[in-house]
Amino acid sequence: MQYRLFFIFLIKFLLFYILFSFLYKGYLNQYKNDLNGRKTDVITKSVALHTNYLLRFLDQDSKIEVNNKEGSVKMIFKERYVARVIEGCNAISIMILFAAFIFAFSAQLKQTTLYIAFGVLTLYVLNIGRVAFLTYALYYYPEYQEVLHGTVFPLLIYGFVFILWGLWIMKFAGYDKKNV
Repeated sequence: MQYRLFFIFLIKFLLFYILFSFLYKGYLNQYKNDLNGRKTDVITKSVALHTNYLLRFLDQDSKIEVNNKEGSVKMIFKERYVARVIEGCNAISIMILFAAFIFAFSAQLKQTTLYIAFGVLTLYVLNIGRVAFLTYALYYYPEYQEVLHGTVFPLLIYGFVFILWGLWIMKFAGYDKKNV
């Protein structure tokens, strides 16, 4: 069949993406109606906490406050509330997209698993840097909030995902160029 590899890729991608999106949605649902008021999920809190650690490591005056009413974490920079970290800021959806693509182009399970782990960890660290820099930038340049949050930083993280995808395809996927 002429498009066999394409259909295999598509099926593997969709199965992985749907499965892990469903699992992530289930994870988030446990924070939806908690009677204790704890609506901010652990991963989002972790991103905010690590962002705060990074800012403090860089000798910046910052702290965080969990906002359980909204399901977010407030980023306080130099005693001013400048940003909030919400579920969408934790980059899990991007990590699932990244991993689904890698899985769809997989050849060897061990190599694929290691590359996905490497990519997810790298994206997590990059995202912490992104949130820290955004917090810093919003303090000094609040008038650029839309361009920073809506254009510059998504370009940064999605651009990095594309680089990781390209690296996987060219170096590790295990597909012979003559057979593709």
